[in-house]
Amino acid sequence: MITVNDIAVEFGGTTLFSEVTFAINETDKIALMGKNGAGKSTLLKIVAGANKPSRGTISAPSDAVVAYLPQHLLTEDNCTVMEETSKAFAAVLNMKNTVMEETSKAFAAVLNMKKEIDEINEQLTIRTDYESDEYMKLIERVSELSEKYYSIEEVNYEAEVEKILKGLGFEREDFNRPTKEFSGGWRMRIELAKILLTKPDLILLDEPTNHLDMDSIQWLEDFLINQAKAVMVISHDRAFVDNITNRTIEVTMGRIYDYKAKYSHYLELRKDRRVHQQKAYDEQQKYIADNQAFIDRFRGTFSKTDAVQSRVRMLEKIVPIEVDEIDNSALKLKFPPSIRSGQYPVIVKDLEKSYGDKLIFKDANLVIERGQKVAFVGKNGEGKSTMIKAIMKEIEINSGSVEVGHNAQIGYFAQNQAALLDENATIFETIDNIAVGDVRTQIKNILGAFMFHGDDTTKKVKVLSGGEKTRLAMIKLLLEPVNLLILDEPSNHLDMKTKDIIKDALRDFDGTLILVSHDRDFLDGLATKVFEFGNKRVKEHFEDIKGFLAHKKMDTLKEIEK
Repeated sequence: MITVNDIAVEFGGTTLFSEVTFAINETDKIALMGKNGAGKSTLLKIVAGANKPSRGTISAPSDAVVAYLPQHLLTEDNCTVMEETSKAFAAVLNMKNTVMEETSKAFAAVLNMKKEIDEINEQLTIRTDYESDEYMKLIERVSELSEKYYSIEEVNYEAEVEKILKGLGFEREDFNRPTKEFSGGWRMRIELAKILLTKPDLILLDEPTNHLDMDSIQWLEDFLINQAKAVMVISHDRAFVDNITNRTIEVTMGRIYDYKAKYSHYLELRKDRRVHQQKAYDEQQKYIADNQAFIDRFRGTFSKTDAVQSRVRMLEKIVPIEVDEIDNSALKLKFPPSIRSGQYPVIVKDLEKSYGDKLIFKDANLVIERGQKVAFVGKNGEGKSTMIKAIMKEIEINSGSVEVGHNAQIGYFAQNQAALLDENATIFETIDNIAVGDVRTQIKNILGAFMFHGDDTTKKVKVLSGGEKTRLAMIKLLLEPVNLLILDEPSNHLDMKTKDIIKDALRDFDGTLILVSHDRDFLDGLATKVFEFGNKRVKEHFEDIKGFLAHKKMDTLKEIEK
């Protein structure tokens, strides 16, 4: 369907990748993988047509529809959710600005087609130049459009918009709220809704799950598996990628490797590939060393001149075998020791919180014991971050009590922690500005442990990727000893290797952990108890995330059956 032909991308004399060729077929569900900085997002933008390659071409059928969800928002501020989704037919229906309208922009092509058909038919009824070329062109055009339009089955646009919005977590009362009232994560959902409504031939998604709760991720998985055509996705959510994809393209060392396999199988195939590469590399190095030893031994020996020159020419013609890089850098994370907290670091009794007339939760009770690792889960907007702010004493509560236990030393990582960094400071300055005592002499070692090496430390924060900013913000958190860690979506924008290393460190952390996350793989084996936020309540589950999700899946099926 779509072919990438021998493309290359170069920046200032540096080649990001070259000679990249592959085809995307009608039913491919592709995971685009590779470490941070390998060029995944750049390649996705090129396929989307948002960027141009330095060399090479992208070819696709003229009627192919490609939809692209970038990491940055495109949603306008001056309309509602329905308007933003509906702008596709806003001109036709003369709608005003709403959430539903914004989502309905997706139907622009179909409704504009109908509008053009009506305009041409009107011209044909009033024109009398039946024999002119212009009249015949109008007839040809309206015939072509009508054939396309009437081949599309009739759709109740508003019902389609509502179904998609509700699947992504919006309530009916949200549809007519202005988009500017929503957080970045919810506005990203509006963009995603518009893409899904267009029913494109190829959907390109760059980190789509970063701002989705578990229910919405499961709904999106089902949509992409059962209703979408071709999909190419970049995601650090291992479970999401494994569930939806049947093909993996790895970007590494300026080239790609294409596997007809889902992510977990690809990892095994990649390991085998590198074993064979290493074996071939070792054999070639031995061959080179043996011949170079012969050359060095007999150079200047008259009787061996021809043999020496022959081997010199042979070595000059050798094409070096490259072994694909294995990212052996590691975050040697170890949380510093801290004083022992009281038996119950957090006790919440009969807590109620509302914002104006909107009740967030009531009669909420939490008891978290020293050393426990618990997860806060639930749909966005149900009160997870509100509960954390109540524990941190950042907001006023309506009634009830929140008690932080004796000797509790809190380390807090907020969702926007990376955005709070000084963008004009360098990586080194960011840590140097807060380091005290002996830590100041270890800054370079600490940065190195977090994969900031050499000249990297002089980069300004504003040029860093989302993952790099998150790692830098995590360093700031770790410089002070804590015994109660509160982490709100810490794994967003981190690659899978970094997430695994941080997860291992959190598993070994001897303090108390409260973790807000929608990343099932990150929570698995880490959280031993789950607090579910929903329906204005907080429900305690005495099981790990797998047990919790098993129940949730059953509940979801019952809701569908009803």
